Amino acid sequence: MSKNLTSRTEDYSKWYNELVVKADLAQNSAVRGCMVIKPYGYAIWEKMQAELDRMFKETGHQNAYFPLFVPKSLFEAEEKNAEGFAKECAVVTHYRLQNDPDHPGKLRVDPEAKLEEELVVRPTSEAIIWNTYKGWIQSYRDLPLLINQWANVVRWEMRTRLFLRTAEFLWQEGHTAHATKAEALKEAQLMNDVYATFAEDFMAIPVVKGTKTESERFAGADETYCIEALMQDGKALQAGTSHFLGQNFAKAFDVKFTTKEGSQEHVWATSWGVSTRLMGALIMTHSDDKGLVLPPNLAPNQVVIVPIYKGQEQLEELDPTVKEIMSSLKAHHISVKYDDRDTLRPGAKFAQHELQGVPLRIAIGARDLANGTVELARRDTLSKSTVPLEGLAEHVAQLLQQIQKDLFNTAASYRDQHTTRVEDFEEFKDVLENKGGFLSAHWDGTIETEEKIKELTKATIRCIPLEQDKEEGVCVFSGKPSSQRVLFAKAY
Repeated sequence: MSKNLTSRTEDYSKWYNELVVKADLAQNSAVRGCMVIKPYGYAIWEKMQAELDRMFKETGHQNAYFPLFVPKSLFEAEEKNAEGFAKECAVVTHYRLQNDPDHPGKLRVDPEAKLEEELVVRPTSEAIIWNTYKGWIQSYRDLPLLINQWANVVRWEMRTRLFLRTAEFLWQEGHTAHATKAEALKEAQLMNDVYATFAEDFMAIPVVKGTKTESERFAGADETYCIEALMQDGKALQAGTSHFLGQNFAKAFDVKFTTKEGSQEHVWATSWGVSTRLMGALIMTHSDDKGLVLPPNLAPNQVVIVPIYKGQEQLEELDPTVKEIMSSLKAHHISVKYDDRDTLRPGAKFAQHELQGVPLRIAIGARDLANGTVELARRDTLSKSTVPLEGLAEHVAQLLQQIQKDLFNTAASYRDQHTTRVEDFEEFKDVLENKGGFLSAHWDGTIETEEKIKELTKATIRCIPLEQDKEEGVCVFSGKPSSQRVLFAKAY
């Protein structure tokens, strides 16, 4: 199979799809709209999962697991949530198949095996979890309840793309219960901050923290906090959301607690989640026409060593030095792979590791051995340097830190250059079509204006940034008064 990718400037969507498949991250499955995550792609997801899990537990959360199936009556209990997800739900109606008498060797649904109550395959777990919490929460002593689950969910999307939008995807979803509104709001904001820290420190993706407009909020939430990232093609991607649910689910499922004073009150709730969509964000933020570019903090292999040799004898001469290098790198907690396959030439190995985004490549041959040096190649800049074997592990450790910082700074520079303040609608349309990126513009706060701009331009309000000064102005579309700017963009 050819490793050459379509250029990003030629066809960004095609480039993305080819990269996901050729870098061995994922592939389409036999089930429409669903994906197979391959071992290399799953290894990246596992590193994301491990770091997020550590951060969740550090902030006091515990993991649990809840059923995949939600009885339809429970799903309907919180009306806004049910309405918001109804069109994406897969529903189980029968529990058995039988031989089809009209078509030997085929099966059909057994009409006698109809479920008494239909089951929704979870698109999100609020309903089943809040029904469970009713039995877990009686007193203020049971609060706060801080639970996370790692799971799969199903949203029957019609137009799918690997990692970015699939009918089934992997994610985590946190669901917490609190005694006061202030505590729940603080929790929702805290988890949005956790997501932002993870995105910036581990994925090297700069994000804007903000809140969603009323029409863009999670169904059933009183407030949705989010982190928004900008991809290389100038489109935004929602990288994480954290929802303040008020008492909506507590009231729908009658989850009350006895206060210290002895009165009965409904609890206050949050939910928050990120998914395998982060894989798409990672790919589209850093990668290039040669393939994947991975930040060292998330690379399955931070370093790959490729021996350059002729014949088995030369390879055996290199082995002791390579083992010493590997040992010293591992002592610095650096993940390293020795690619001593004899089925590929060094050039083919270089191309594969470039395609798969290994941050640093070490090449060592007989001449290097004689000189006490190795060749180091950076994946992000494609630059090469000759460095001494002595002190190599320390040098590599520092270089990996530098690569992590450089990737973030490059992405932040792109984001900043593609964030444009616009003052009127003609300028809005011109910048959106010819430059792209985030458009910082005044908005009058009405759903009517928001929907009209979306209808005319396909741009949506990505967020109302949290970190901004109040600024009086007039709406970019209606000309009505506005007290702050919001970020518009076309989005995934």
